[in-house]
Amino acid sequence: MPEQREQRARPAATSAQSAAKTASRSTSKPASKSAAKGATRSGSTSASANASKGPEEAARRASRSLTRLIGHETEGISAVRRAENGWRVHVDVLEVPRIPDTTSLLATYEVELDSKGHLAQYRRIRRYRRGASDD
Repeated sequence: MPEQREQRARPAATSAQSAAKTASRSTSKPASKSAAKGATRSGSTSASANASKGPEEAARRASRSLTRLIGHETEGISAVRRAENGWRVHVDVLEVPRIPDTTSLLATYEVELDSKGHLAQYRRIRRYRRGASDD
């Protein structure tokens, strides 16, 4: 008799599982289509449109690009200005972390971005101890 109960319980569980799968299939299709439409809309902005948004976007791009190239942590941006064909950004970077923090070495890099916001060139223009003044 216990065997008959198990057999009777299994078909009920199977039908409940198949109903749940059918329901999830029918609800997931419209959601994925609307998500794809939203992704298309948000992805329609081109790189040149982002680069032309202004100094904030130029600073972000310069910081990210420099960090990927040199592998040092960005401390901040000290200058952003328009160049002939894009932007020129001064990025402050932690080059040698030390304890105490006031003895750490930082550097300022000049990063040039082209009109599309891509890194064109960079160079280190200054190296200094944290807390040092520009006398």
